[in-house]
Amino acid sequence: MRFYFPDSQDQVSPSYDFLNDEYSPFRVRQRDDFYAHQAVKPAPYDGILVSKAIVDGSVKGAGKYSAPQRERLYRLGVRNFFRLPKTMSSLGDCGAFNYINEERPPYTVDQVLDFYVGCKFNSGISIDHVIFGYEPELTEEDANPAWVKRREISLELAEEFIAAVRSRNSKILEEDDKLEPVGAAQGWSPDSYADSVARLQEMGYKRIALGGMVPLKTPEIVACLKSIAQVRAEGVDFHLLGITRVDSMEEFAKFHVESFDSTSAFRQAFMDERNNYHTADKAYTAIRVPQVDGNPALKRLILAGVVSQSEAIKAERECLQLLRDYDKDLVDSSEVLDALRRYQVLLGDAKKLKQLDNQLKRYGATLADRPWKHCTCDLCREHKIEMVIFRGSERNKRRGFHNMTVLEAKMRKLPFT
Repeated sequence: MRFYFPDSQDQVSPSYDFLNDEYSPFRVRQRDDFYAHQAVKPAPYDGILVSKAIVDGSVKGAGKYSAPQRERLYRLGVRNFFRLPKTMSSLGDCGAFNYINEERPPYTVDQVLDFYVGCKFNSGISIDHVIFGYEPELTEEDANPAWVKRREISLELAEEFIAAVRSRNSKILEEDDKLEPVGAAQGWSPDSYADSVARLQEMGYKRIALGGMVPLKTPEIVACLKSIAQVRAEGVDFHLLGITRVDSMEEFAKFHVESFDSTSAFRQAFMDERNNYHTADKAYTAIRVPQVDGNPALKRLILAGVVSQSEAIKAERECLQLLRDYDKDLVDSSEVLDALRRYQVLLGDAKKLKQLDNQLKRYGATLADRPWKHCTCDLCREHKIEMVIFRGSERNKRRGFHNMTVLEAKMRKLPFT
């Protein structure tokens, strides 16, 4: 089972100064910063997925790449741009979530293929149009006409796409440089997904990405896979778009799912209210110590005269120092939690104050178990307690990278791997 990490320009600076929360004045982001596969060993994924919408933008506006970054990606190719080792593969897609509200995808097949071939991807997914709805009993005659139309659009574009890939590949001499076409299947039920797969196989696809399944419950995904298995042709494998669900991967693999992509483990590091730091058997809450100088909400409170800047800075520094002292066994957890309480009260967020006791209990569990001390990943060994401090992108992204190492380790222990 291969895991692809969707790129969103998530990097960390190896020279970042955690004590002073400062970057090196000589840092050049694209040259010096590390991707997850450089920051931890072994690499926490088997390849990367890059969306055209992220690089080139879409109807929602500009992508996450600056013009120089975009030009550099096209010039160097995806492997050199991301400094990928030879063992890693690259997968391109269109970023269908970025145009979900449009009547039709905003790209032509040639535009998408120019992106895949221009950036030298190993594989590329055909243009699809996401169907957000699941009604397992509905036939095509009964289904929402918009869903039916989106599925047909996806299949029509898939047929154009594989023909265009074959044409381009015929002009490429080196077999390794040819693009592997991946068909995108959409549906609203097990039968509609199975029909999409059957039609994609007739077009000649040997690898098919199953889209639109993110909102589905695991039994619903399994129901779709069972239906697809009845029409699957020999040698065809499947990719699950946006699905992690490690506990179900063994079941998925029985139906020839051989790869998936997801940012879930990474994003939980800083998007989840509780489950920020993952271990093999549980997840811990990261300890929030907002930056006085870098937190917009706190800055507004200071400018409004609600919070004293000097008091906030003093409380912030006390929390950080006590956390580091706790890591060295110089203070006990009660002192740390008292300081965290004082800082949170000073900030005066009424909503957070109501939840403060429960939050401090979760912090107490994190401190008591010291999970960073039991982790063998490169980041935890180097940064210690900084890994469980919720503060700024450098700590938060490192914690996300750590979470992916946990996911990768779980995948390696599953019997089908």
